[in-house]
Amino acid sequence: MASIQLKKLRKNFGAVEAVAGIDLEIADRQFVALLGPSGCGKTTTLRMISGLELPTDGTITIDDRDVTRLPPRERDVAMVFQDYALYPHMTILDNIGYPLKVRGVPRAEIEKRVKEVAHNLQIGGLLERRPGQLSGGQQQRVAVARAVVHRARVFLFDEPLSNLDAKLRLEARAFLKHLQQEVGITSVYVTHDQSEAMALADLVVVMREGRIMQADQPLSVYNRPANTFVASFIGSPPMNLLPCTLEPESRRLHIQTGSEAQTLVLPDLSPPPGLTATETLTLGIRPEYVAIETAPAAGSADLLTGELYVIQPLGGETLVLVKIGEHLVTARLFGDQLPDLPHRLGLRLQTKHLFFYDSRGDLIA
Repeated sequence: MASIQLKKLRKNFGAVEAVAGIDLEIADRQFVALLGPSGCGKTTTLRMISGLELPTDGTITIDDRDVTRLPPRERDVAMVFQDYALYPHMTILDNIGYPLKVRGVPRAEIEKRVKEVAHNLQIGGLLERRPGQLSGGQQQRVAVARAVVHRARVFLFDEPLSNLDAKLRLEARAFLKHLQQEVGITSVYVTHDQSEAMALADLVVVMREGRIMQADQPLSVYNRPANTFVASFIGSPPMNLLPCTLEPESRRLHIQTGSEAQTLVLPDLSPPPGLTATETLTLGIRPEYVAIETAPAAGSADLLTGELYVIQPLGGETLVLVKIGEHLVTARLFGDQLPDLPHRLGLRLQTKHLFFYDSRGDLIA
């Protein structure tokens, strides 16, 4: 199979720096998701790995072989595009077998390998049809079959599920993860859908403005965001972020709610070392670690207080948004019973799940 190394990889389009000198190591058989908003550089990075774009600077190696300036056909990679890029005038058999045809593989061998791959991907009965006769999910499988059939060492996926409806996306997501586990091919997958990245990848690489913000295992990215950008991007709903200052010795947390502040006394809080009481911080906490008190006692030192803003029932869970000064804080309640909540609420923050970020937005360890 193949490992991939990107070293100081940079791409400029005129005065625009799309990828800003990134370093990334992808292990053999690893499934890596490049995740981020539109324009963050993830697709440009993928296209440089494929050879469809040449870097302005830096190197790309696949199994210690420098492929930076090689054309796509010499890199032994297979790419699945967002629109699947199927040939409408060809049968499905010919679409899948096209990469073998251009490599001069005999027709009998092409048909044998296509039928084997199509059977494994459960599209064996579609080989005589044309793309226009298939559903979106079937076309997606054909595009993957075409990538699999010539046994490339690296799979590259450019948002292959974005054209599917919600139900098909879930089915296709399960299919892709199962396929990658079965064949064990090194895969790089571009998406702006964080749930897709979390569900599929062994390694999630969060990008912003051409730079890598964090690269880690999915649960590590979710449970310990490296900066406020990752914290606000990963999670649905995302992490609550509130400006604050902290008195480390007294465990007093002053949360800025606008023109005023609410002060919490949290005896079991373990402040990060080296903080000063005057340092402006950002407090982060996931909605599932915010508990609601329906009858907060006046002057409760360990509760934030605010006004009920909206309740969003989602079936097995409910999101409760509480307005605290100028900020909205989200609490996630589990269960299928819609809560009956008063207008005035208290919020209890689980202190072991609090994060603090410095003025640059970086996590304070």
